Amino acid sequence: MNRSMKDVAKKARVSTATVSHVINETRHVAEDTRNKVHAAMKELDYRPNSVARSLRSRKSNIIGLLVPLVASDTSNFFFMSIANGIEQVLKENGYNLILSNSSEDLEVEQDQIKVFNTQFIEGLIIAPVDSHTHDYSDNLHGEYPTVFIDRKPKEVISDTVLIDSGAGTYEAIDLLIKKGHRRIGYVTGPLGITTSDERIEAYSRALREHGMKYNENLVKIAPATFEAGEQLTKELLEEDITALFVANNIMTMGAVHCLQKNDKAIPEETAIIGFDDYEWMKVTSPPLSVVKQPSYELGKKAVELLIERIQGSDKPYEVYRLPSKLVVRGSC
Repeated sequence: MNRSMKDVAKKARVSTATVSHVINETRHVAEDTRNKVHAAMKELDYRPNSVARSLRSRKSNIIGLLVPLVASDTSNFFFMSIANGIEQVLKENGYNLILSNSSEDLEVEQDQIKVFNTQFIEGLIIAPVDSHTHDYSDNLHGEYPTVFIDRKPKEVISDTVLIDSGAGTYEAIDLLIKKGHRRIGYVTGPLGITTSDERIEAYSRALREHGMKYNENLVKIAPATFEAGEQLTKELLEEDITALFVANNIMTMGAVHCLQKNDKAIPEETAIIGFDDYEWMKVTSPPLSVVKQPSYELGKKAVELLIERIQGSDKPYEVYRLPSKLVVRGSC
């Protein structure tokens, strides 16, 4: 059985970065820690690849970023804002960024990870496609540190930075209920990823805590497209909703278009709150209320953690959550 640096790190109870520093002698490591790493290597019969070791002894100053970009989805703006935050910190620390796209496809994502595994990168930031069932430790072999963003993997195998979008969703539904709405429609893309699941759970919890029942007829789920947002909103209008929450940006656009086509006065006949805050939402009539996500700050936090790991941090892996914020405008 071929052993990896990650196996050695687990056995010695240190980070993979520490194992790398011991092998490559790239920074000082305490003697007792060094001895633990050598003992684990001997017990596991781990032999570093001499070519890889030679390469790892030199810094490339290159960080990989793997995100799910889809041509028809305005969430691309979200991930590009994250990339901007990452680049800001990288420039300040003398690193460069390589961007790769998984296209929201697990097979494509795994192929891209394999490519990164063959490249001389010092760390990887990834927004996982399948955060519930796929075991990312099968592909991420521990030769470089990794930080997950936006979606939490099923097991905490590295630092993870999320946005508490559930809190913003709860705040939005709570506001609509306090304004007297009792039939609040909910439109979302597919469930099964951290963000979508936390938002719909917050919707359900807000209803429950106000003594209202979760009504499946008022919840519509479909692929996240403009057309689906429009169609699902049309179906919800037939359910006599008085308010609507849309859990992503591209479907918000479709929902607004549907309300306009059906001459529904906003917010007098149908109040609406969307997700993410882009410029177009400020110029609609009326301007849209939204749950705003600190995407730029997420990027900065993720790369700061990654650089800490590259520099040898051994602290336990953590899941960090940045707050989302309800921005109230004229649509609710």
